[in-house]
Amino acid sequence: MCGIFAIFGNECNDPQCQNGNIMNGHGDALSSIARGKAKEPLREMAYRCSSKQRHRGPDKTGVVHFKDENIIMVHERLRIIGVAHGDQPLQSDDENITIVANGEIYNFLQISDELSMFYNKPYEARSDCDVIIGLYEKYGDDLVHHMTGMYAFALYDRKNKKIVAARCPFGILSMYIGEDMNGNIWIASEMKCLVEICPYVQNFPIGSVFSHQLGTPNKWRFTKYFKEDWMTKVPSLQVNLKEFRNKLESAVRSHLQCEVPFGALLSGGIDSSLISSIATKIMREKDPNYKLQTFSVGLAGAPDFKYSQMVANYIDSEHHEIHFTVEEGLDCIRDIIYHLETYDVTTIRASIPMFIMMRYIKSHGLKMVLSGEGADEILGGYLYFHSAPNAEEFHYETVSRVLNLWSSDCLRANKSALAWGVELRVPFLDTNFVNYAMSVSPNDRMISDGTKNIEKYILRRAFEGNYLPDEVLWRQKEQFSDGVGYNWIDTIRSHAGSHITDEEFETAKELYPYNTPLSKEGFYFRQVFERIFPNQSCVKTVKQWIPRKDWGCPSDPSGRAQKVHVASKKIIEK
Repeated sequence: MCGIFAIFGNECNDPQCQNGNIMNGHGDALSSIARGKAKEPLREMAYRCSSKQRHRGPDKTGVVHFKDENIIMVHERLRIIGVAHGDQPLQSDDENITIVANGEIYNFLQISDELSMFYNKPYEARSDCDVIIGLYEKYGDDLVHHMTGMYAFALYDRKNKKIVAARCPFGILSMYIGEDMNGNIWIASEMKCLVEICPYVQNFPIGSVFSHQLGTPNKWRFTKYFKEDWMTKVPSLQVNLKEFRNKLESAVRSHLQCEVPFGALLSGGIDSSLISSIATKIMREKDPNYKLQTFSVGLAGAPDFKYSQMVANYIDSEHHEIHFTVEEGLDCIRDIIYHLETYDVTTIRASIPMFIMMRYIKSHGLKMVLSGEGADEILGGYLYFHSAPNAEEFHYETVSRVLNLWSSDCLRANKSALAWGVELRVPFLDTNFVNYAMSVSPNDRMISDGTKNIEKYILRRAFEGNYLPDEVLWRQKEQFSDGVGYNWIDTIRSHAGSHITDEEFETAKELYPYNTPLSKEGFYFRQVFERIFPNQSCVKTVKQWIPRKDWGCPSDPSGRAQKVHVASKKIIEK
């Protein structure tokens, strides 16, 4: 996991192009925008802008600058795979192709074998992301159909004066694209790198490829490459629990490729607990004495601690409990809004405990952790899904949640971890597993099977046996921001609300017509966000996470707000 940054000079001679003043051969237009009359060299400006995301890749900053073409590419590297030889930007042997890439390509070894045949000589990848160059040379813009993983990258084809950029199917990694006043194209992992210079910034669409010939108009064209039947049709496949289990285990196995120490987040919920259990079983195939390092976070007496310790004992992990106080959490509000680049209430509530935990994990020398994000979206695990009126609506709500993960749980996980230079991997969002699970009939994925009333039923059934204690396997869903301690949400809600008067809140719709805050808490977060990111295009990069009010659900996103929440946390009898 890393940070990418690039500026592509886009001089256009087409009379229909509306770019206006085009950057000249010395980068003067960019410099004048950046510093007014005091011009700043392009390389210095790019290095400075990219420094705002240097926390993502503290191990090395690499720069490639094509001076005559007004193109510069910067990479902030976190060394995970290809530690010795994978520093970026990476270039082809003839230096025609240059890439900056963020992510992990999990099938890079298979791709390397394929490229050996293509080049008719042994191909040894310098890192997993190195294969992107070979795939482009073989397949061109279709390269994304041949790799699996989490990724966001920008590639420059110097011979053809062409940019190719892409983002993985579910937007596990953040990526933004912007335009400065001269029509030049900017790409970065975090929005904060762009907003000083670019009047227009947007999220890079998930599951899409951006291919643009420099010097031509109409550059805002993205091709959606990830298109599956489950997105538009209600599936009818009956679940095969063995196949379901095998696909998740295969996903975890692929996500364990790593050359540095790693661990796993363990809240004590079914999702993170299963990932920790499966990873432990796989690692013990080679070392029967292997102990996974696991981590949980919460206020004193948090509900999650009981269950995370239960799992840690069961899988015999080296477990760490991170305790924080309400005051320590409240101190992080501004920092978390800065790092996450959002004002969404749900995301901010859940991110602060994760942000605190990640700092602890980094202090223990780990650079990668596994986590359980994605299962609730795929399988309808949130408690408000109990209110789904029928199977069809259940299915399309899971589709919506999966395709919007980039704005909520993926954003939280990615940026909370990388704020401290830790990579977070999410096996539930392995493309093969998602495609299988989302192709299962919603009647199988629905909350109840007629005898039980428990979310993610097929996940629990698939892993009955020796994976987890029954008390954890059949534990009701507890949202992360609830599980860290019920007092956390109650206090952050009242604290944030205390900053906003009734009179101020009455102006919410007038002051914030887009994504109007629904509470004083949301109003306060929006205020902080706009102070940090005054560029108005930033406001529209945020999507709010709200349960389905048309299903009769309350607007507050807390799981405890749902009527089915069982405060006693009783074991569900099998």
